[in-house]
Amino acid sequence: MNKLIEILQDLHSDVDWEYEDALVDDGLLDSFDIITLVNELNDAFGVEIGLEHLEPENFNSVGAITALLSELGAEL
Repeated sequence: MNKLIEILQDLHSDVDWEYEDALVDDGLLDSFDIITLVNELNDAFGVEIGLEHLEPENFNSVGAITALLSELGAEL
């Protein structure tokens, strides 16, 4: 999960990612951020996050992103 936090910190260093639980709902991640995040996650974890996974609930918290990565077979 440290790698995930590092990627998120690169997006917005002013957010305490470990304690936020409404990243999309609160506007901390917008659509551009999600596209950037998906590319970074694909590269860092060797997964392919497809269009079917681009739902706000999959990116609304670190836990949700971790669950998505686990579902796709990423080694965290």
